[in-house]
Amino acid sequence: MELREIFNRDEADYDRYRPGYPAEVFTAIRDYTGVGQDGVAVEIGPGTGQATGPMLAMGCRVTAVELGDRLAAFLGEKYPTDRLRVVQGDFMEWTAEEPADLVYSATAFHWLPAPESYRKVFEILRPGGAAAIFRNHPYPARMEDESNRVNERVYQKYRPRDICPPEFSADDCRPMLEALKAAGFQDVEARLFHRVRQLTTQQYIGLLRTYSDHRAMPEEMRRAFEAEMARELDKIGGEIRIYDTIDLYLARRPEL
Repeated sequence: MELREIFNRDEADYDRYRPGYPAEVFTAIRDYTGVGQDGVAVEIGPGTGQATGPMLAMGCRVTAVELGDRLAAFLGEKYPTDRLRVVQGDFMEWTAEEPADLVYSATAFHWLPAPESYRKVFEILRPGGAAAIFRNHPYPARMEDESNRVNERVYQKYRPRDICPPEFSADDCRPMLEALKAAGFQDVEARLFHRVRQLTTQQYIGLLRTYSDHRAMPEEMRRAFEAEMARELDKIGGEIRIYDTIDLYLARRPEL
């Protein structure tokens, strides 16, 4: 089983613990694209619909292409509207039936092969249509935060690393911007959004269980990791703060 298929194992917890996205992200997409009532949108890898609901609320007609069969079924039940069509399958093998005004993907596009995925998005869009690709980068490793120091100690014990990865920054946007330009898009830009989430111990353990790399750990190690993380967080009040950066990329297919 590929790591990207692990999400399909527990759709209820994925929906319960994975965060949505700030309203400002969808405002930026609407303002850039002009998409709205009856706009034709394609979503790549919707999961349980953290980004699907806001797009439906804009009035879009959304075709959501989801690899996991259980996730796809969950999504259809969560949003019982004729403005949502759920397609279960691999986006790279799917054929669009009509040109799209918007193709978007929320924390899923990185699973697709490059540069083929960029070309496919370009081809699906109508001339003048737009792409919106965004991803949440959680960062629980700010050492001035006690809850983050606890988190890092437990990670270092079970999943040691020489260097703690830095927090996502504007410099990290360059590869995606260059890839979009190379695929023929114009008016390419990136925007960053920030937030802080405060989770209880239980919520944090539940969130960790939705991550593919965590689910791929040997079971005995994973259980020990979770138990120690819970004990250590409970000692300092039973909460952890996670510092999120959401990077949004906007790009337009040129008019004919």
